[in-house]
Amino acid sequence: MHFVGLPEEKFLEEAISIVEKAKERGIQLRIIGALAVYIHSDHCPNCREKFKVLGRFGEGQPMFTDLDLMGYGKQNKHIKKLFEEVLKFKPDFYINRLFGSKRRIYYHPKGYYHVDIFFDKLEFSHDVNFKNRLELDYPTICLADLVLEKTQIHEINRKDIVDLIVLFLGHEVTDSHSKETVDGKYIAKVLADDWGFYYDATNNLNLVKKFAEDFMKEGKLAEGEYKTVIDRVDKLLAMIEAEPKTRKWRKRAKTGTKKPWYRQVEEVVR
Repeated sequence: MHFVGLPEEKFLEEAISIVEKAKERGIQLRIIGALAVYIHSDHCPNCREKFKVLGRFGEGQPMFTDLDLMGYGKQNKHIKKLFEEVLKFKPDFYINRLFGSKRRIYYHPKGYYHVDIFFDKLEFSHDVNFKNRLELDYPTICLADLVLEKTQIHEINRKDIVDLIVLFLGHEVTDSHSKETVDGKYIAKVLADDWGFYYDATNNLNLVKKFAEDFMKEGKLAEGEYKTVIDRVDKLLAMIEAEPKTRKWRKRAKTGTKKPWYRQVEEVVR
């Protein structure tokens, strides 16, 4: 596994600079993934420290492996020009030629990290749609979409669970959008139309609770922090259950796990 070859704050500075340069050119680019959670945690006294205490990749390991961005497909050519002509990043010709309409990979001129750019939606275990949603926040995607990004993973791992614990530790769950709260109503609506996504997301949220309990027992989360995470996850789970399900959801729920409910994901070779 390759880690970012810069200190966290320098990496953060560079990531925000890229998004700002895009904005100057009328390009919508937003930071997604763990770095987005890290950015959103700047107002929470202990949240950024919890990334290190809980250890995304284990104790003493760096926090970040790359920079993940979301953009709009209609601006694909402009994004290509930004990275290749302005930022002087090196393109991954193989990946960009094969998947360039959906995804592009670029390498830092000095090899410090690579950038993974997605267009319009994430298509992994389940789809997360970003059409008309990048404008909701800056320089990251909004918190609700971050929760969906993380909970769509069928085989979720420690780092993504740590991201979710830190996110819920620092942010209340509400029934509407604001910059520093999780729009539980939107999440519930998305999951009410897709049983497979609902199934994996709710299982993952329950795993967040289990890991939080383990971290508390290990002394890595204080009892009050643990309770905050549990209360907020439980509130979101209750909102998800209360949301009326679509006919499509109900029909698929009858089949359940008798047939695959998620997409098999193969990691792109870097």
